Amino acid sequence: MTDLIGYVSSNPGIQEFFANLMSGEITLITGIFWLFFAAIVSMIAGAIGGIILAGKDLGYELAAILGSLFGPAGVIPVAAIGLVVLKLV
Repeated sequence: MTDLIGYVSSNPGIQEFFANLMSGEITLITGIFWLFFAAIVSMIAGAIGGIILAGKDLGYELAAILGSLFGPAGVIPVAAIGLVVLKLV
């Protein structure tokens, strides 16, 4: 574990990534990170929404699976467009 911490603290690429992430700079790597983060959050929100909307009709597990599949369908393109707009502005 200490080897991993030592590697992260001495690697300039990882330090630059965290510096860009904390300062709000949108680079290719931070954009991919935010897109991945938005996809994960939308999967969780879609699963919760599917359970709330159709849990009794379809069964809670199937509703959560379908919600987590359809949640990112609207979020990922909008998040990508938003990141491009933020980069250009």
